[in-house]
Amino acid sequence: MKKMLLTLFSLTLIMVLAACGADNGGNKASNVAASSAPAAGASAAPSAEPVTLVVGASPIPHAEILKAIAPQLEAQGIKLEIKEFTDYVQPNVQLAEGQLDANFFQHKPYLDDQNQKNGWNLTSVAAVHVEPFGAYSKKIKSIDELKDGAKVAIPNDATNGGRALILLAKNGLITLKDPNNIASTKSDITENKKNLKIIELEAANLPRQLDEVDLALINANYALEAGLVPTKDALFIESGDSPYANLLVVRPDDKEKDAIKKLAAALTSPEAKKFIEDKYQGSIIPAF
Repeated sequence: MKKMLLTLFSLTLIMVLAACGADNGGNKASNVAASSAPAAGASAAPSAEPVTLVVGASPIPHAEILKAIAPQLEAQGIKLEIKEFTDYVQPNVQLAEGQLDANFFQHKPYLDDQNQKNGWNLTSVAAVHVEPFGAYSKKIKSIDELKDGAKVAIPNDATNGGRALILLAKNGLITLKDPNNIASTKSDITENKKNLKIIELEAANLPRQLDEVDLALINANYALEAGLVPTKDALFIESGDSPYANLLVVRPDDKEKDAIKKLAAALTSPEAKKFIEDKYQGSIIPAF
């Protein structure tokens, strides 16, 4: 009888302890859930996913400027992926095809020409800087030394070729039908007193041809890549009021996107201006 009572007592005690344990565990789980749940009326703010912008650019100075403002954008949740190009064709092709979100390498006359020729509607969202176009030589130190029949190389694309001819005309080496027409070609030359042999070459190749020609008119980005300093090495150069500001360009449907607006703002910020002025010492001029 005593054994039976002890057994019943033991079973009762075990059941009581088990019930207490289950209750404590349940209360503990409830407390954890309550502590981790937001307070009534409060909403948990999800962390915003970073936005990546793929931007096509010439290595110098465009990619350098983008790299300089990248931390500014990263603080706003925007990551820049910079894709460098050494030609003037693919950045627009890839932007039009959707492989890029924006590009940064060209001025408005070139953009307008490419839009017209290809049926695009690419559009500018910011004017960032001017790259003064210059004339360079390894054979002469002054245009007065340019001999009759000298070889003069200019870019072979429509607008930069016209820009080069305008610069030659402004410095008295040729005369054009319209000295302000960016679309001028060699056929628009009305006077060429020195019988200059004007050779049209791919813009990127011009610095490499300096040993082969007497004078080459080179875009500032390619001059800088070749180690030339426009303000020091050019025999003559465009003035600071050049209308050929380099642009940030996008597809029209993306113009109002928040990330694009922030990119445009960063490229025209005081920090960007200081970087351009400090880094290029007048060879590249802010356009804002």
